[in-house]
Amino acid sequence: MRRLGGVVYDAFLVMALLIVLGFIGVAVNGGEANQSPLFRSLLLVAMFAFFGGCWSRSGMTLGMQAWRLRIETPQGHVPTLQQCLIRFVVAGLSLGACGLGYVWQLWDPEQRSWQDIASGTRVVVLPKPRRE
Repeated sequence: MRRLGGVVYDAFLVMALLIVLGFIGVAVNGGEANQSPLFRSLLLVAMFAFFGGCWSRSGMTLGMQAWRLRIETPQGHVPTLQQCLIRFVVAGLSLGACGLGYVWQLWDPEQRSWQDIASGTRVVVLPKPRRE
């Protein structure tokens, strides 16, 4: 349930990013919707910049921070940029397969999704911060 919460939170952030970029694309295109493959590719790059940047820097996005989740390697390190790219691509494929890659964690003994398996990472729940 935590993962779903993090995904929903991040989905709102990504939608806001894409809306801003969409407005810029319309402005640059003379007030018309920009349907070019190049523009759509730039949107994908922007989404990866958000996820890949967060994952490779701290192991978590803003949504993951809110739900105390962190992506890490089996050794406990933040993932490499290559692992982040694999994770991003496989997560997209998982969504394209009606979320089957996310549901997969219900049957996996280690509760890993397709993107966890493919990228060699795992999602861990961080302990609650101690109050002093």
